[in-house]
Amino acid sequence: MDNNPIPNSDDVEHLMLNAQLRNELEPFLDESVDRVDVRNMPTEKENEFLRSMLEWERAPVLPISQWFQPEMSLTRPEMLEIDELHHVLWDTIHRLYDKHIVLEYTDHLSDRELYCVIYRDILPSFEKMLNLPPTSFRHWHCLDHTRDSITWLRYYASNEERHLWQRESGFDLPPSELPPYPRKMPRRPK
Repeated sequence: MDNNPIPNSDDVEHLMLNAQLRNELEPFLDESVDRVDVRNMPTEKENEFLRSMLEWERAPVLPISQWFQPEMSLTRPEMLEIDELHHVLWDTIHRLYDKHIVLEYTDHLSDRELYCVIYRDILPSFEKMLNLPPTSFRHWHCLDHTRDSITWLRYYASNEERHLWQRESGFDLPPSELPPYPRKMPRRPK
């Protein structure tokens, strides 16, 4: 009795696609591919992985502002009145979300400060422009907790994180407070 099942047409298609993807990836391959154990992965899943690697390798690196058609160009922060700034800020937040960019740690920033972060740091940042699946998002932290640990500890750190930081650093903790500018930011769908 033969224990080898006869492959169906889907299996053959997956194997042919696998060979094509591996061939296209050949110029980009390095030891990182060997770290993925494809022996325990169905060919269809391996193909998804290889396709994502190929997309990563081929994706252009552009300033985020150039991910938009036409290119996203914002008015200089100091040129906007507060009412106009609020409207432009939220329009920009939603446009970034449409490109799968979620802003995090924003509640300690005023509208003008957050707008400045987007204007100065996010839009000019060179990043890989990938076509992400609907449930995948880039998370842009508007606070670097390693550079500004006091703000992170004050507004965002959990009690456990605060106590761990105090134990490791030996410094006194800042008081835990609610952030001054709470926002309902768009989030990755669950």
